[in-house]
Amino acid sequence: MERIISDAKILAGKPVIKGTRISVEFVMELISSGMNVEDILKEYPHLKKEDIQAALEYATRIIRHEEVYPTAQIA
Repeated sequence: MERIISDAKILAGKPVIKGTRISVEFVMELISSGMNVEDILKEYPHLKKEDIQAALEYATRIIRHEEVYPTAQIA
């Protein structure tokens, strides 16, 4: 994960794409809003496809290790 860094001086330590102030969270928001990789690269030309892929991999790793607690089911 050399493309994703966390530095307390950048966005309060949120994981970001190295050399930018673009957080993994922001990339996930763009994708969930319907943007695809090509759209993101057009909007943010300083990013590379590998940066987007690294953000997705990072988010996947975090979710994989997340603890899930049962909640009340809605009828």
